[in-house]
Amino acid sequence: MDGGRGVLRSLGGQWAPGAAHPAFAGAVHESASLHFSQPLREQAIRPQSPRSPLPTRRRRRTKGAAIVHVLSTLARKRGIGTLLALTLLSAAIGAGAVRGGQYDLFVAEFGTLPDLAANALGFGIEGVTIIGAKELSEDEVLQASGITTRDSLPFLDASAIRQRLADVPIVKEVSVRKLYPARLVVEIEEREPYALWQKDGQVQVISKEGTAIDNLADPRLAHKAFVVGEDANLRVPEFLKILDNAGDLRERVRAGILVSGRRWNVKMESGLEIKLPESQPDVAFAKFVQMSREMRIMDKDISSVDLRLPDRMIVRLTADAAATRAELQNRKKSGRGGQI
Repeated sequence: MDGGRGVLRSLGGQWAPGAAHPAFAGAVHESASLHFSQPLREQAIRPQSPRSPLPTRRRRRTKGAAIVHVLSTLARKRGIGTLLALTLLSAAIGAGAVRGGQYDLFVAEFGTLPDLAANALGFGIEGVTIIGAKELSEDEVLQASGITTRDSLPFLDASAIRQRLADVPIVKEVSVRKLYPARLVVEIEEREPYALWQKDGQVQVISKEGTAIDNLADPRLAHKAFVVGEDANLRVPEFLKILDNAGDLRERVRAGILVSGRRWNVKMESGLEIKLPESQPDVAFAKFVQMSREMRIMDKDISSVDLRLPDRMIVRLTADAAATRAELQNRKKSGRGGQI
């Protein structure tokens, strides 16, 4: 009984005066307001092992012991113990799975736990609408974006998808929008194939800005203007201006070669090379087209025509034509000297 002659009750049931309170059974709790009889104190501090005649010293409770004590106290309460055990078990299993790599395998196969939950609630990606793709196929867009059936709309990182698609050379602009509950819209603006550019022996399709889009693989693009050389991709408009004066020879032009970043050489399909000056190369090429019509230059065994000097044209014969010409000159010389 307490000082007010009231009967102390346990929170878990009835307690009769004179009986040992279940909260203090087998242990001594020091308190200024509670007093125990001597027999009870002796019984409580009597050593558990008969081999040790000395009384045991009470050890100060460590931080770990205090945590265990709190957890064990919570575990005794109805429902909390089961929930706590399941939480600890799940945490232990999760930590072991992460360390062992099993969780990564699980994510690769089924997706993350948030994605699984969102998919179960009807927020999975049921369709992707692709707008503006011409050169890229739908499969290429989906593969580049990294979108899979394991993803869910709420936890999809739209900015990451946008960045992955922007890294595709042919993509100029891209936007990604979520339409809840289960649709994604991807809108793409592609770079238009503008010309072909050869550098270090590799031919690439380039945009009007000079950006390399992709390696040349589509024969339908073979008719595009073809430039060769360092930084020639940035000066395609200059070469196109030269081609504007090609007239009926345009279909016979193979490529424009940028020499030392200063001037252009025009390579014809026959192998003939026209060397143009730095200043007004389009005007010089127009003069060549006119001379070609008058002198039928394209039908002769000529390897190059040099138009870098404004008042003259220097022509170089092919190797076979030069050898034939040399042989004829030798024969003429031999006939003059009486030698056969």
